[in-house]
Amino acid sequence: MKNKFIVSIAIILCLIIFIAIILAPLYKKVPPKIIPISKGKIAIVIDDWGYNQNNLGILCQIKQPLTCAVLPNLRNTTSVVQKLHKFGKEIILHLPMEPKESRKVEKNTISVNMNKEEIRKIINKDLANLVFAKGVSNHMGSRVTQDIKSSTMVMQEVKKHNLYFLDSFVTSASVCASLAKKIGLRFAKRDVFLDNQNNPEYIKNQVNELKKIAYHQGIAIGIGHDRKNTLLVLKEMLPELAREGYKFVFVSEVAK
Repeated sequence: MKNKFIVSIAIILCLIIFIAIILAPLYKKVPPKIIPISKGKIAIVIDDWGYNQNNLGILCQIKQPLTCAVLPNLRNTTSVVQKLHKFGKEIILHLPMEPKESRKVEKNTISVNMNKEEIRKIINKDLANLVFAKGVSNHMGSRVTQDIKSSTMVMQEVKKHNLYFLDSFVTSASVCASLAKKIGLRFAKRDVFLDNQNNPEYIKNQVNELKKIAYHQGIAIGIGHDRKNTLLVLKEMLPELAREGYKFVFVSEVAK
């Protein structure tokens, strides 16, 4: 009788051990998924699309949101706009405006001597050429963006189209921010130029500067250009910044 009892206990213990082994994986503690804390939002704008299509192959490999500023009515504008839209990039009109410096300018560049109707016609024609545009930024324009009269006319027309205005901030005397607030236009301003030098190390340093601003201010906007070195640096660096916790957004998401 005693032996039967011992055998029964042994069988029960074996069953318990067997069941524990079977069920153990189900109770294994799964480590929580680590989600990086957001360190700030970064919007990157790539200017001067439309002259050619040389760098579209690199651009399509960058999966993070990018805003692309396209010059209107150039030979490649329509084709570039279609491809940028296909790649899922945000498109804005890169509106040519008169600079203070003596430089070659695009055809139909807005100048401080133009009246409201002239400006209206140019902007309407340009936007018709960029059917997916979500906003407008100034191409050059240091003279116009510090002139209250002409800047007001530009911004009023932009507002009529329910777009936002991005000040490339090519002059510290820009009046765009105060005017946009006054007329109730969604507005954003550039913090860092990424590629004033077409040198990969310089561009990397500027991206890191943009990152610091995003960390401290919550939002940072950087502007680069349709250049091979610029896009290659962004292709390399943006995934790493995303892993660090920086969120890449379109300018439309941060324009206020």
